[in-house]
Amino acid sequence: MLRGSINGTMRIAIIDTSTTRAAIISDGLREAGLTDLAVIDPRGPLVAQVEAARPEVVLINLENPSRDMLEDFFAMSRALARPIAMFVDQSDAEATMAAVDAGVSAYIVDGLAKARIKPILDLAVRRFQAFSRLQDELAEAKSALADRAAIDKAKAILMKRRGIDEPAAYALLRGHAMSSNRRIAEVADAIITSDALMGELP
Repeated sequence: MLRGSINGTMRIAIIDTSTTRAAIISDGLREAGLTDLAVIDPRGPLVAQVEAARPEVVLINLENPSRDMLEDFFAMSRALARPIAMFVDQSDAEATMAAVDAGVSAYIVDGLAKARIKPILDLAVRRFQAFSRLQDELAEAKSALADRAAIDKAKAILMKRRGIDEPAAYALLRGHAMSSNRRIAEVADAIITSDALMGELP
C-alpha cells in the first residue's frame, strides 16, 4: 500500500534515455536514503519492464524529448496505475496538458535537480493518492446511482404485478434480500431480468 511520503522501503523505478544520467539519479536517491531502486531500459518494452520491477513510484527523466517520445511515455503512464514523476528540460502547454491527461502525477519542467527529487516524489505520491480517492468516490457514486435506478424499476414491476404501493414493494424487496442474504440491488436486478424474460416469452 502506498504511503503519503517516500521512504527507503518504497521501490522506485528509474527511466532515463541516458544510462549515465540514470546512474547519477540512482546515486542521488541513495544519498537521500532511497535505496530500493530499479533502473528500466527505455529501449525495451516499458510497461512490461515496469510491471516486472513492481515499483511503487516511477521516476522518468527525459531531458529534451521529441513529441513522439513524449507520446510513448504518456501511453505508458496511462497503462500504469502508479504515481509517476516526469522531468523534462523544456515543454509547452500542449505537452503539459497531455501529461495531465495521461495521469502523470508530477510533470516537472526545467530538468531534474538532486535536491528536488524526494520532495517531488512525495508530491507525486500524494497527488496519485488524491486522484485515486476521487476515482473510487466517483465509481461508488455511479454504482449507487445504478443501484437506485434498479431498485426503482424493480419496485415499479412489483407494484404493477401485485397491485401494491411503493412502500409495500420496497418492503417486499428488502424482506427477500434479507431472507436470501443478498443486497437489495441484486434482488432488484433479478426481478428486472425475470420481467424482461417474461416479456420475451410468447
